[in-house]
Amino acid sequence: MRVKAVIAYDGSAFYGFQKQSHTTQTVATAIELALENLKIQSKITGSGRTDRGVHASNQVIHFDLPSFWSDLQKLKTELNRNLKAVKIKNIAKVDDKFHARYDAKTRLYRYYFSTTKTSVFMRNYLAYFDPFDSEKLTKALFLFKGKHDFNNFSKNGSEPNSTIRSIYASNHKYHHGVHCITFEADGFLRSQVRMMVSAAMKCAQGKLELWQLEEQLDNKHLHSVTLAPPEGLYLSHIFY
Repeated sequence: MRVKAVIAYDGSAFYGFQKQSHTTQTVATAIELALENLKIQSKITGSGRTDRGVHASNQVIHFDLPSFWSDLQKLKTELNRNLKAVKIKNIAKVDDKFHARYDAKTRLYRYYFSTTKTSVFMRNYLAYFDPFDSEKLTKALFLFKGKHDFNNFSKNGSEPNSTIRSIYASNHKYHHGVHCITFEADGFLRSQVRMMVSAAMKCAQGKLELWQLEEQLDNKHLHSVTLAPPEGLYLSHIFY
């Protein structure tokens, strides 16, 4: 039986979502070890990968269950008992052909940051940026909307079949001292969100001009290659 699980995790506890050869401290490995403890020999597939230090509030995974695990509520309880820094929010039976990654229509990321120094208790969950011009930030974010070749906004090594992505939402909001940048797209390249946040914030702080951002989007010139700090980024929702 194939099941779909919605999970949340504290990215500061892991070296990323995907399994890695040099460490067992990844989200995927943690979940698979928890499954093994329950006599479930199944690999998990995620809707996407997150970098080291990046969080998720609603990541989606799928895996296959043996016939003796029919009580999904009990499975959820037992998995949460075996997991640290990961929470299984929901588990539901799905069609055997369901695929967490390939069936996803859009993905939504949120980036949270403050312009005041965060406390020691929040430094892993909220990024910091120097003061900026919110109007310039809005203009910079607007440039990302639409269909573009994001080759200049992806980290080397991902080697996707295509670097063309469509961004449907790209905005900035402020509430009670916390800024939030939101991106929703049909997909994202490796580190793309963090590169876009970094470039947009440079425009907002006068370190990069809007025409330079447009040049980079048009793959005419590379002006910014830095990544925004990972602690502010959250994989917030997967739409199917």
